[in-house]
Amino acid sequence: MAKNKTIRVESFDIVLYSQNDADFISLTDMARYRDKERTNYIIQNWLRTRNAIDFCGLWEQINNPDFKRIEFDAFRNESGSNSFTLTPQRWIESTNAIGIVSKSGRYGGTFAHRDIAFEFASWISPEFKLYLITEFQRLKADENDRLKLEWNLQRTLAKVNYHIHTDAIKENIIPSELTKQQISFVYASEADMLNVALFGTTAQEWRVLNPEKEGNIRDYAEIEQLVVLSNMESINAVLIRQGLSQSERLIQLNSIAITQMKSLLKNKQLKKL
Repeated sequence: MAKNKTIRVESFDIVLYSQNDADFISLTDMARYRDKERTNYIIQNWLRTRNAIDFCGLWEQINNPDFKRIEFDAFRNESGSNSFTLTPQRWIESTNAIGIVSKSGRYGGTFAHRDIAFEFASWISPEFKLYLITEFQRLKADENDRLKLEWNLQRTLAKVNYHIHTDAIKENIIPSELTKQQISFVYASEADMLNVALFGTTAQEWRVLNPEKEGNIRDYAEIEQLVVLSNMESINAVLIRQGLSQSERLIQLNSIAITQMKSLLKNKQLKKL
C-alpha cells in the first residue's frame, strides 16, 4: 500500500505518494493556493483548457497503452467551448487515464503524476511551481540519502554475516584428520580415496546419508573444496608415480586437504575485509 508523504510549499501542505516507482502529487492540495474552499472548481477550470487536455493526452499516449484515443479526441474538440466542462472523474472513466487519480477517504482528493502535477502548478503560478519543484527535489534527495544509509547498513550486515558464514564453513568443510580405520581401508577407486581425504566419506556412504539429494557428493561441494580437489588429483598422480601405497597417499592427501582448505578460507576472508 502506498504511503502518503507531505511537503510544505508556501505555507501549504502538499500530500504525495509513490506507487510502482511513480510519484503522484495532490492537485487538491495544490489548488488551495488559488482557492482554499473551491479546490474542485480550480482543478476543473484547468482540466477543461485546451493546453491541459493536450498535455494530459500526450502523457497518456506515451505512458498508457490502454488510453482511449477516440474519447480523448472528443474532449479535445470540445475544449475551448464556453459550455465545456470536464471533471477528473469523467476524464479518468472516459479515457481510461492513469496519470490522474481520484481517491476517496480521509486523505483523498485528486492526485496526478508528477509530470502532470508540475504542469498544473504552472497554470496556478510560475512562482508556486518553482517552490513545488524545489521542495519535491529536497524530499527525493532525503529519500536517496536514507537509501544510501540503508545500503551501507546492509553492506555492513553482509560483512558480519560473511564472517559468521566463514566460521560455519571452517567447522563444516575443513577436512578432519582420518581415523586409523579409514587409513587402513582399501578403497575401490582413486576417486573414493580422494573423497575420503577431502570430505571424510565415500560416494556410497554419502548417498546413504543423503537419499533425498540427486547427483553425488561433489555436486554439493563448496568452490574451495573443488579447488582443493583439483589440486589433490594432480598431487595424487605424482604420489602414484612415486610408488606410495594407497594408505600412504591417503594420509598425505588428507593433510594437504586440511592445509589448503585453511589457506583458501583465510585468503577469502582477507579479501572481504
